[in-house]
Amino acid sequence: MDTAVITALERGGMNPRRPELLKVPIALGEHRAVVRLDRLPVPVMDEEGRVVWLPLQPISQLWTGSAPAPDFSHAPPPRYEPFFILLEATAAEYCYVVGRPERDREFERLYRYLRRRPDGEDPNPLFSYLRAAARLYLSLRDVSRAEFEAMADRLRQSARAFASRLDSTNYHHFVLEEFFQPTGSLPLGSWSGDTP
Repeated sequence: MDTAVITALERGGMNPRRPELLKVPIALGEHRAVVRLDRLPVPVMDEEGRVVWLPLQPISQLWTGSAPAPDFSHAPPPRYEPFFILLEATAAEYCYVVGRPERDREFERLYRYLRRRPDGEDPNPLFSYLRAAARLYLSLRDVSRAEFEAMADRLRQSARAFASRLDSTNYHHFVLEEFFQPTGSLPLGSWSGDTP
């Protein structure tokens, strides 16, 4: 948990106790190119459309405590649902903004990478948004490393369960598109990476 992030959200009129109502909007730069969030402040948007830009710590610095990994063999326990909502809403938003669904196998790969190398970088810009959403969640809730790895692995299993062929997009169609209503991008013109 990061109390500075909680304070910044409260100052921006947002409710940090409800991470499932927040999202990481997709930032677009010049020529509608997706701006990667690898080393940049992260935009956080609430349901009212308010945006706050936050410097978030790396995931490995946000792990708290030693709680054991939860059992995700069935539906996630309610206390973990906000994590899944935040990450999957971000994934849905990304696909909407770029104008195409991501393949099931790629979602599986990205979630696996998030679990194994949460502070790493990946060529797919979607990874920087999934990681930003996870960093936001871990800034708002106490989460152990074991809990985080179990949640990321549960997302990987979900994407894998929907994969029917190498190019299938069933996870996007049956999960992301079905449950999340995207709001669009955060246009930044020729944004250079400075916090607006």
